Amino acid sequence: MTPPVLRPDWPAPVGALCSTRAGGVSSGDFATLNLGRAVGDDPAAVAENRRRFASWLDGAQPVWLRQVHGTRVLRLTPSGLHDPDAEPPEADAAWTDARGLACVVQVADCMPVLLAAADGRAVAAAHAGWRGLAAGVLEATLAALRDGAGVMPSEVLAWIGPCIGPRRFEVGADVLAAFGGAAAGSTDFRPRPRPDGGMRWLADLPSLARARLRACGVASIGGGGWCTADDASRFFSFRRDGVTGRMAAAVWRR
Repeated sequence: MTPPVLRPDWPAPVGALCSTRAGGVSSGDFATLNLGRAVGDDPAAVAENRRRFASWLDGAQPVWLRQVHGTRVLRLTPSGLHDPDAEPPEADAAWTDARGLACVVQVADCMPVLLAAADGRAVAAAHAGWRGLAAGVLEATLAALRDGAGVMPSEVLAWIGPCIGPRRFEVGADVLAAFGGAAAGSTDFRPRPRPDGGMRWLADLPSLARARLRACGVASIGGGGWCTADDASRFFSFRRDGVTGRMAAAVWRR
């Protein structure tokens, strides 16, 4: 059976995918492939969902993170402790040049960004909600690939997975300010006046991510065409549903 996932169309010799909400055993608000442990789902169902997800990774071991909307990038090594039952390490991105380990990030509106050296010698995954994106999680992940594996940004293939789209991501002045004064005149923030006279904006996370990746020197950028909030049949969305599951994006060396 073909896994119900999205995959980058990459020429690199790596494995990469992002789950959808299909293919699992959870029910109700978490139907069906919820991979999040801390959202209120049945732990046995989550364990089975994670087992299924792991089976799609060509034998690589998924390494889960405790994400905090920050910029810490974790290096995954064979000697590290990757006990799936242990408390996961705190980070919002991971990279590795080792085979047999999969960098994994969880999302449900935030943006998963997968990165790979074109020759496959190193890979990375970043969890980029607006806070992490504004704080520089993509820049930190590219720096980790450069400093740790000698992969220059010009050698990197990037792929943006499903996230809340520019028609649905309404934000306030705090988000606008987090991206700096230039954001006010950017097409990445479209004004949306409120009936009470207040001002809101519709933010384009994929476009903001592309701009930051290009500024770092990444030329090959794909994905970014799915809206989690618009497609309830395929994706979990925290902004849409409140109580919901989590998807996951993974990348690994073959």
